[in-house]
Amino acid sequence: MTGAYLQPLLETAAEHQVGAEELAAGAGLAPGLLGVLPETLPARHYIALLDAGARLANDPHFGLHVGEKVRPGTFSAYGMMLLACSDFGQALSQTRRYEQLAHDLGRTRVTVNGADAVYGWDSHYPQASRHLVESVFAGIRVFGSWLAGRPLTPSRVAFAHESNASLGEYRRILGVAPEFGAPSNAAHFDAAILSLPVPNADVSLYPLLRQHAERLLGERAQGGGVVEQVRAAVLRRLPNNGVRLAVVAEDLGMSVRTLQRKLAEAGSSFQQVLDGARYTLARDYLRQRELSLVDIAFLLGFQEQSAFTHAFREWSGMNPSSWREQAL
Repeated sequence: MTGAYLQPLLETAAEHQVGAEELAAGAGLAPGLLGVLPETLPARHYIALLDAGARLANDPHFGLHVGEKVRPGTFSAYGMMLLACSDFGQALSQTRRYEQLAHDLGRTRVTVNGADAVYGWDSHYPQASRHLVESVFAGIRVFGSWLAGRPLTPSRVAFAHESNASLGEYRRILGVAPEFGAPSNAAHFDAAILSLPVPNADVSLYPLLRQHAERLLGERAQGGGVVEQVRAAVLRRLPNNGVRLAVVAEDLGMSVRTLQRKLAEAGSSFQQVLDGARYTLARDYLRQRELSLVDIAFLLGFQEQSAFTHAFREWSGMNPSSWREQAL
């Protein structure tokens, strides 16, 4: 993730008199790491800082307050491109493609069913605390309202996690009190918003900004993040049951030890990337009623359905069949 995406977290902590050095120490990170805003930061470190901030600030709504401080610069290159989109449908479409330029914490999806549109966000770190997902949804609502020049209020918000925090702050920042314990993280809104023009958008800049974003995306895929390279290799090999560390390392032209070291430096591991890719795909497959659980287990590279069921329960807290029934 970029250093710019970290800035709202640092600002929120500072408002609670938690300095950068105390925050880093609380997250178990090296002293001085946050003395100067880093250009990039491993996603795992960001999640640790988010949890440390919530704990040190004694703020049960810390994630919401981080998201409340989102601004165009938070999203780096693609954030500026959103300002040049002609309407909100285009802005959300670009978010789906380019949000990885700001962070690799999860991925956006947008679906439309008649007059109901749904913004969903699938975390790559399902074991992270609720503050991660809440910061993302708060940021989307705050930035979207800023972009529109007026409050954009969802008709319904649902989170997969549970929360005992007071609902008043959720209502203030998200516009509605969310439901908890849902099968996925989603915000429902009037589909008419997708055709809402972006006020004062300079659409003439869009082609240039998109070209720049595409170049950054290409650089990231080719030489950049080892996590992205491993995820791409994992996704290619999952249906063929060839997702083993040694095989992926060979695909990327590295030794196993080198790949493990590079992933560790990026704040990840092969198992984390594999689990994240499988979890994201599993939720997509479970929404397709024609696929049986045996089919899905095979597509995800599991030898047995029971292994898939056990893994999915670890990721989501429920059996895949129960998750499917709630999601459909």
